[in-house]
Amino acid sequence: MNDRVSISIDNHVADVRLTRADKMNALDPAMFQGIIAAGEELASMKGVRAVVLSGEGRSFCAGLDMASMASGGASASSGMGSLTDRTHGNANTFQQVAMLWRKLPMPVIAAVHGVCFGGGLQIASGADMRVIAPDARLAVMEMKWGLIPDMGGYALWRGMVREDVLRELTYTNREFSGAEALALGFATFVDENPHVRAMAIAREIADRNPHAMREAKALFNEYADMDEDAILMAESVRQARVIRTPNQIEAVMAGMQKRAGVFVD
Repeated sequence: MNDRVSISIDNHVADVRLTRADKMNALDPAMFQGIIAAGEELASMKGVRAVVLSGEGRSFCAGLDMASMASGGASASSGMGSLTDRTHGNANTFQQVAMLWRKLPMPVIAAVHGVCFGGGLQIASGADMRVIAPDARLAVMEMKWGLIPDMGGYALWRGMVREDVLRELTYTNREFSGAEALALGFATFVDENPHVRAMAIAREIADRNPHAMREAKALFNEYADMDEDAILMAESVRQARVIRTPNQIEAVMAGMQKRAGVFVD
């Protein structure tokens, strides 16, 4: 895909990897741009039904490349815009690297191992689910550098992590393990081999009606900000888009015949 992110597709599943292994996939300007470019490519891929996001080498993502920050690499002069510029819809460039996984139309599973600090945690939080190694090291790291969590953290953690827990982790930048992440709300599953587990989940998702899957994700993305009446209407509208369509009928037939569905993207 580019020199920061690779994408390989197999049977409707995109295996997406951060490829700056020598720096534990730390975020420099090239990594920001590479991740966003990968997200734009995935959004346009009609046949991709699920995405697995992981990092090559020893870690998922160590967060901001502080050497790059110190040299001004992550500043507005790098062409990334100011923090208040909405360069990608409702997000700035820095927020988009995490928010884009939530915005993608297909489900995304993050497979996390090694270090997952600061911006790396926000990127993982953008996924629909997170499979985390028990010995992974995670932290809401920004306060260590005199900053607040950004890159979409507050938007992504809302409803995912209990607020008092999130406040403590933010104020102290305390490190926690993958095993602890499950109880805190950051992890969906804890697994010794998170990539294998994430790929298994993705393959199961890829065997479902892809149109229904996209409508379900879209409803998940919007319902938290709706009142009850709006949720019920949105559910009905999205269901009307998939019910009695060829893919929905195929899902019924495949279930009755105990076979894999053959869907059209």
